Amino acid sequence: MGKVTMPQLGESVAEGTIGKWLKSVGDEVALDEPLLEVITDKVNAEVPSPFAGTLREILVQEGQNVPYGVEIAVIEETAGATAPKAGAAAPKPAAKANVGAEAPTGAATTPAATTPAATTPAAATTPAATTPAAAAATAGTTPAAASPVATTAEGRVPVMAVGDPDARMTPAVRLMMRKHGLSPMQIVGTGHAGRITREDVIAFVDRGSTAGSATGRGAAPAAGATAPGPATPTAEAGSPSVQPALAPSLPSHSPGLVSSAPSSSPSSPVVWESGQDEVLVPHTQMRRGIAAQMTRAAAIPAAYSTFEADMTAVVNLRAAQAGAYKAREGVGLSFLPFVVKAVVEALHGHPDLNAHYVEEGLLRKRRVNIGIAIAVENGLIVPVIHDADQLSINGINRAVQDLASRARSNKLRLDDLQGGTFTIDNTGWFGSVLTVPIINAPEVCILTTEAVVKRPVVRETPEGDVLAVRSMMNLVAGYDHRATDGAQIGLFVRDVICWLEAVGADSPIY
Repeated sequence: MGKVTMPQLGESVAEGTIGKWLKSVGDEVALDEPLLEVITDKVNAEVPSPFAGTLREILVQEGQNVPYGVEIAVIEETAGATAPKAGAAAPKPAAKANVGAEAPTGAATTPAATTPAATTPAAATTPAATTPAAAAATAGTTPAAASPVATTAEGRVPVMAVGDPDARMTPAVRLMMRKHGLSPMQIVGTGHAGRITREDVIAFVDRGSTAGSATGRGAAPAAGATAPGPATPTAEAGSPSVQPALAPSLPSHSPGLVSSAPSSSPSSPVVWESGQDEVLVPHTQMRRGIAAQMTRAAAIPAAYSTFEADMTAVVNLRAAQAGAYKAREGVGLSFLPFVVKAVVEALHGHPDLNAHYVEEGLLRKRRVNIGIAIAVENGLIVPVIHDADQLSINGINRAVQDLASRARSNKLRLDDLQGGTFTIDNTGWFGSVLTVPIINAPEVCILTTEAVVKRPVVRETPEGDVLAVRSMMNLVAGYDHRATDGAQIGLFVRDVICWLEAVGADSPIY
């Protein structure tokens, strides 16, 4: 008998949540075949089977938290089967939970599917809402009363109508339903214990599309098809329910990628039951992980310095290149890769900032791995551009787009979240002009890029001072005062600004 244990899902991750068993007891399992989905505060991942054989016993049920190393299943090995490979238990990105295949957002994937479906054992979890109306609010739809309850041919009522308001869906499935303006009350789950699967949602949408009523408008459903309920406000809000807008309307001067913004439609208003004054929304695994990291960071003696950069040259170069670049590459060119390039060039002259603080000293890092803070639904994640100093502006732009897209479609690998040496937080996408960032410990410095704003600036000329309209951007550096001081940070950011202001019309993008 082969014992399957919970793998370690990252250096700082002590436990994971069983999201979904992809095999049932009695099923044959091949070596390295996906066996289950595991949810952590950083990423959702499929765990491959370390053995070939028959799944004889599942020891930990879906929704339960498990420390790494704990036995979770038993597989009866096939005689003569190949021994497990070294590292075979290492998880790989979940593919079944990917929503990005249906509605790619170009950068950060409309899904922020890293929010777990459950963080405590299913039997002990208290739903955030137990009434149909509150359950509908949780799912991002109108109250269940607005939609008919679907049943099977045998008259079976979906699990949502009688039990857990989340129907024990994966985060990706929950987001997928929200994007289509659907309520779990409308869909019969065919998964284990009535679980609503990705395939169930696709089949329901396909039936509705065939009938011309996927958004609640048009002809009646075809014979035998389950009738979708009336469209919710989210589905009607100016964009097709299948692919909502990438992000809220952003100011044109924002330096950040639209793809760095969470790609969610406006949420439906909360529907309160009569006499209900409050409702508990349990913390997700991601929020617990963020809370733990922020609590650790709060112990750091942090200091902050704010600087101004004249981005006029970058703005002009980007404007001149934007059209041809998008036609050639298929993606937009933002200001963020210019800042990343300036930072990695400056870090070569300031190696003490490309480092980790440890009790024994300052651990300098040879590789320059830049973490990019990306907002996902109800959370934040910091994937890493490895060896960013080896990339051109185009290479950095493509890397940011790729990481943001995979972050929101739940396709990040664990390697994407490890090894960072310096973090850049792109807060300017929503118009922010001054942010106090939290250091991504054990790194010693973080830099925010604020909104690029046109404003009058006094410039010295041979004829005297003149007032000029320039595109200005604030840069805020947060740093661990145990590792460095304001003077060193000032010299570093000065080099970043000098690089940005030295950009010219002939500066290379590739």
